[in-house]
Amino acid sequence: MATPESPRDAVDAIIDQWAVVRPDLNTTAMEVFGRIYRLSRTLGDRMDKAYARFGVSRGEFDVLATLRRTGAPYTLSPRRLSETLMLTTGGMTGRLDKLERAGLLRRSPDPHDRRALQVTLTNKGLAMIDDAVEAGLALQTQALSALDEDQAGQLADLLRQLLAGTVDPEPWS
Repeated sequence: MATPESPRDAVDAIIDQWAVVRPDLNTTAMEVFGRIYRLSRTLGDRMDKAYARFGVSRGEFDVLATLRRTGAPYTLSPRRLSETLMLTTGGMTGRLDKLERAGLLRRSPDPHDRRALQVTLTNKGLAMIDDAVEAGLALQTQALSALDEDQAGQLADLLRQLLAGTVDPEPWS
């Protein structure tokens, strides 16, 4: 339900239409997921533009950010990257090829297993991902500024609960 703090939006119009033709439906889930979907699309498009300024797509950003989050020496196996990003090895290979050509990462033999490779951020990749993550966070922070700090925390908690109830357990801990 719209309040003075949250004016009506396109999802409200959709809910109103359903109320006319199917007043028996409980459309709460449609309200929640319709807005989540629209937020994801809108912010995703903005993030794409922000990362494009750095010469990478959102998927390529994810590869570099995953390496950066591991800490020095910013190295993972292609297999571990694929698992973390839920990509096929073929999809990962294409991203790695492009990022390596751009000088943002390098692939080298794994010193512990000569059949395997390691993927490592280069200095250029490290500098770029640090700038790109700040640009992305600035966009996300700007979007979140519609809420106060307590509301943002509540939303994060509620979304965590919702996500936990809708996906298989992940090995994040």
